Amino acid sequence: MTQDIQATTDERDRETDRQDSDAAVAAPLTFGGVFRRLGPAGVLAVIAASLPAIGGFVLLGSISWVAPWLRDHGDLGIALYIAGFAVLAGLAILPTYAQAFVGGWAFGLVTGSLAAISGFFGGSIIGYFIARRASGVRALDLIAEQPKWKAVYEALLGGGFWKSLLIVTLLRIPPNSPFAMTNLVMAATRVRPVIFFIGTLVGMAPRTAAVAYVGYLGQGLASPDAKARPLWLTISGIVLAVVVIVIIGAVANRAITRVTGQQGLAPTPSDDGPEPAAG
Repeated sequence: MTQDIQATTDERDRETDRQDSDAAVAAPLTFGGVFRRLGPAGVLAVIAASLPAIGGFVLLGSISWVAPWLRDHGDLGIALYIAGFAVLAGLAILPTYAQAFVGGWAFGLVTGSLAAISGFFGGSIIGYFIARRASGVRALDLIAEQPKWKAVYEALLGGGFWKSLLIVTLLRIPPNSPFAMTNLVMAATRVRPVIFFIGTLVGMAPRTAAVAYVGYLGQGLASPDAKARPLWLTISGIVLAVVVIVIIGAVANRAITRVTGQQGLAPTPSDDGPEPAAG
């Protein structure tokens, strides 16, 4: 009799635990709930979403003396620019767009583009490992509990190495893909480093070079020798560069929808679904 009562009690406790677990999974997460569950990664998300925009305005406002100072220091200025770009972008202090613009303004199209690409690549390495260390497995636990998040995650990762590399590359191309936030999401969801780094380099290089080109043209407008180049030619070059960036981003958006085979999976930071690391 006592054993029957104990068995009934145990079964009742197990049923209660199952109901509590189901309720926890089904319950929608609030922003505050997600923030608390992410721990240090939640703090990084707030920084990544706000600080680069502020820092970008500060940098562009001081470009009239920053860019000439870098240019006047020759090779040392280029090295300082690349190192500063990597650290400031990796720590989500400055946006890649503003820094690429400064590179084109200070060093010209070719050198400025190559320096900016080196800078964001270094920044992606720094940002990735900081975010991965801070996030632990919290993001994966959250994804596993939310059916919609899990469906998107599996759609983006189900095709193996090459499909995941293609998707990460496409996610990096659009102009509305924020560098710091995307670093955080991809690292938190355990994208394999080789996929992350190659996809970041290939995906961001075109738009970075385009912004450096705009910076190069902008420097031409501010130069004392600006009259040597027709104003309409400079302005049309800037407009063309912006149009190219937008078109490339739109093509990337459509491409990622086709690759995943699902509608509505636009390449926003909340939908990034990188591949978990092996081991």
